Order: sequence, then structure tokens, then C-alpha cells
Amino acid sequence: MSNASDVGATNADGGYAVRVVSSISEFGRDDWNSLSGTSKASGSAYNPFVSFDFLSILEESGCAVRKTGWQGHHLRLEKADGSFLGALACYAKSHSQGEYVFDHGWADAFERAGGRYYPKLQASIPFTPATGPRLLAVPGNTATVTKAALATALRSVAEGVGVSSAHVTFAEPDEVDILADTGFLRRTDQQFHFFNEGFGTYDDFLATLASRKRKALKKERREALTEGISIERLTGKDITEAHWDDFFAFYMDTGGRKWGRPYLNRTFFSLIGERMADDVLLVMARRGGRYIAGAINFIGSDTLYGRNWGCIEDHPFLHFEVCYHQAIDFAIERKLRIVEAGAQGEHKLARGYRPVTTQSAHYIVHPGLRRAVAEYLERERREVAQIGEYLDDHGPFRRG
Repeated sequence: MSNASDVGATNADGGYAVRVVSSISEFGRDDWNSLSGTSKASGSAYNPFVSFDFLSILEESGCAVRKTGWQGHHLRLEKADGSFLGALACYAKSHSQGEYVFDHGWADAFERAGGRYYPKLQASIPFTPATGPRLLAVPGNTATVTKAALATALRSVAEGVGVSSAHVTFAEPDEVDILADTGFLRRTDQQFHFFNEGFGTYDDFLATLASRKRKALKKERREALTEGISIERLTGKDITEAHWDDFFAFYMDTGGRKWGRPYLNRTFFSLIGERMADDVLLVMARRGGRYIAGAINFIGSDTLYGRNWGCIEDHPFLHFEVCYHQAIDFAIERKLRIVEAGAQGEHKLARGYRPVTTQSAHYIVHPGLRRAVAEYLERERREVAQIGEYLDDHGPFRRG
């Protein structure tokens, strides 16, 4: 992969330049926070994962760096006079771990045919399967043009630096439309989200469920809190380093058994607590005077994002209580519109989460591989749509 710091391009307004930078810190906080969705003052729905703090913490902690296979390759879009227009958080990847949109089969097929799949470019939030803005633009009349320019620039960079492909994952639908117009292939997948329909209480939500499902959830929540288990919800200054010590132990124990090597380190959580505590909901379960399980969530302007869970004791239904039911409780109390409960998990359906289609976009440089992937994705999109319709028809909600 060759190094590239500048990519020239032209638009109808007379021209812009795209620079590739290796660290989010090279943007500067003020520039980054001027982009749509990246700060609470940006004038659009705040997504904590595209904030300057979150992305810089991933780099500063050593979680998303060259050593871990996430080399920063971020795109900075400027006018010809140097004024800032937009950005794309992007990484040169030497593997496909921590992405949650799986392309291992593409890599294997291409390499068996004599190609070299890695490195590739990954425009995403590392280790975070949450939908959000990817083509980041300064709000205004030129925002759509800026997003289109970023899509074109990403394709040009992929073709120019010697990678096999560029992937934009968990993007917003309008961005995927722009990317598709630029030659990217559209991919869909399924997640499960809770939608707060103006509920005043958890019981208001339960009233929307079929009687049998309603009774099952009430029983499940009661049984989760047997054996002296209690739940605490912590946010802001109430979260201490001691809490992070306990949560990290849960995360490492469960993550080690599930993935072999968890992606996030202890420094990451300390920095999150230091700089983003007001954006965090930590749900902790206590028994016998000590914490035994926990889940971390991030708070956006209208969405609660469920992220990581862990435990050191196994108790029936405790995972569902800590991760899903408590998230619904919090969303209703805070009047948040959506709970995104992370990747996969049809078990979420029975707990009031609905199937939602997520989208990504993929540019494959090699024509032969691009044709094969396009054919595969056409079939996959049909299957995802059919599964989504089936799951929606078989949800726990009352009919009529």
C-alpha cells in the first residue's frame, strides 16, 4: 500500500482537496465538532461514536492503531482556499476483525484466486456496530455535495493506494444512496432496536405486547433479581475508577470466552470515564456486597446505544435484565426514541425489540471480484428482506 497525503479533485464550485491524515488529532477538536452529528452543539442529532473524544480515545488508548491492524487513514476535505468542509473516519486494515459486517469469505475467495485482499480501507467506528453518520459534512446548503465528494474521494484513494477495497459500514441510508451512485455496492443486514412510542412507563410498553408475552417478561424480570441481586444505573460523575475496574473484569472474562481476545483495553475505559462520562450509562448488577455483572451503553441525543456486557457469575435472565430491560427503562425515563442493542440476537425480539435493516457500502477495485460480490449481495439483500418480514410478523406485539 503506497502512502498518499493529498488527492486532487474538482467540483462545480471550482475545486476541493482531500488530504489523508493518520490521526483524528490532526483535525483539531473545533474543526471536527463543526461536523454534523459529532457534538451536542453541531445542530443535528448527536452520535457519541463519531465524536472527537470517542475516536481520539480509540487511538490514544492503543485500541485502534497500526499495531492492532487499524491504521488511521482519515480523509479531510477542504476547499481550494483551505477552509474545512468534511471528513471521513477511515482505517487501513490488515484483517477483518472488530467490524461486525463480515467479508472473510470475500477475502478467502480472492486470495485463493491469487489476489491480495489485505490491506483494505474501512470507513467505520472500530468495534462499534451502531448506525451513524460516516460522510461527515459541515451543515449547510453544500452538505450533500460534500458527502458526494467524500464518497468519490474514498473511491479514488482506494484505487490509488493499492488496496483491494473500501468499506463503509453501518452508514445511514442516505449516505449509502450517495455511495451507491459513486459505484459502491449496497449491503444489508439485520439488527434489533426498541422504539419508544411515547411511553410514560415500562408498563405502558408492556401494554403493547400480547398477554402471554407480557406475562413472560414480567416473570423473567422477577427471576433475574432473585438470590439477592440488585441493579444500579450509573452515569456522569457517579462512575468511578472502581466501577471501571469491576466492569473491565466482566468485559475481559466474558469477551475472552466469546472472542478469544477482547478489543478494548483498560485505558480505553478510563479515558471514556474522564472525557465522556455524561454520555455513558453503566448498568451494574450487585450480589452479596460486590458487583457481578455489567453493561455499558452510550447516550446520544435521541438514541441509547447498547455496547459491551460481561459477568463473573451466571444467573438466569440476568443478561436480559442488565442489557435489554434496563435499557428500555432508561430510554423511557429519558424520553429517548430508540435503543440500539448491538449486533445480531433474535432473542431480543421477544423482549420488545423490532427487526431493523442496517446498511453498508463496499467498493471493490478488482472487476472480477466486484462482479462476484455484486451477485452475492443481490441474493443476500433478498434473504435479509424476507427474514425481516418474517420476524416482524412474529413479534410479541398485540395485533389489531
